[in-house]
Amino acid sequence: MLFGRIVLLNWSILKSDILYLIGETAAMHDKENTVPDHTAVRVALWRALHVQIDSPPHVLEDEIGLRLAVPEDEWRQRPDMDPESTSGFRASIVARARFIEDLVTEQLDHGVTQYVILGAGLDTFAQRRPEIASQMRIFEVDQPDTQSWKRQRLLELGFGIPEWHRLVPVDFEVGGSWWEQLKVAGFDASQPAVVASTGVTQYLTTDAIVATLRQVATLAPGSTLAMTFLLPFNVTKTEKRPEVEEAEKGARASGTPFISFFTPPEMLALAREAGFREVQHVSSAELNQRYFGSRTDGLSLPSGEEFLVATT
Repeated sequence: MLFGRIVLLNWSILKSDILYLIGETAAMHDKENTVPDHTAVRVALWRALHVQIDSPPHVLEDEIGLRLAVPEDEWRQRPDMDPESTSGFRASIVARARFIEDLVTEQLDHGVTQYVILGAGLDTFAQRRPEIASQMRIFEVDQPDTQSWKRQRLLELGFGIPEWHRLVPVDFEVGGSWWEQLKVAGFDASQPAVVASTGVTQYLTTDAIVATLRQVATLAPGSTLAMTFLLPFNVTKTEKRPEVEEAEKGARASGTPFISFFTPPEMLALAREAGFREVQHVSSAELNQRYFGSRTDGLSLPSGEEFLVATT
């Protein structure tokens, strides 16, 4: 079932203090319904940290997520916010978000006005880029508790929730269907869309991934799926492999092991077999060149997480 491990959406090959995460998770349970999933908060904080400590030009400027999350005053002292040891993960988060936003903007120029974010977490595209977002209908899909919390925070901060911004709650834990709820929320299956799914496939079985690919492949002609996937360890560059392997160990220790890895040809083949008309592999090296190539501070994303871009 897609997103059966929804608590790990938008978590890109994380390397941090597992004991800290366990303690943080316990705290989250104590404050049920008052804060979103801790992984969604982490992504928002990494985005803000990029703006606060990395040199401009920034790949993505997003401190709205920080305002939504309202973390503890000492959030920058958290082990998973260490500027040096987590720089690659911070870079990966902002690069993947920027890549998708560039894709959405490009597709809008081609007349695509529906954008679906699977596992949206604290995504802030609608608030940061209203000049673009208001020309579309944006569907943010996530767990009911997260959506309820986010709705309240957006209202409290004065952003509001315009008609074109749809928060779509789906209870994946009881087998909820994101596709059915998307239609209930007003998604027009006869019109093309951009669908984004990041940081998910490594936690899913191949069957679940294929099911998602087949569902998205049925969308109207001109639709685009942007989905991340992890390379097998033996394909990852040698100097980066220890970091990826450590992240895998951490994920396994926390009860959410990485179970799916694909070479680019394997992922492209799955997408073709699912029914997509065109498929493309966008590598981490390409993202590095696009977003970090001119930097002098050494900030770059690690190899290992790649993009599938597939069109109907």
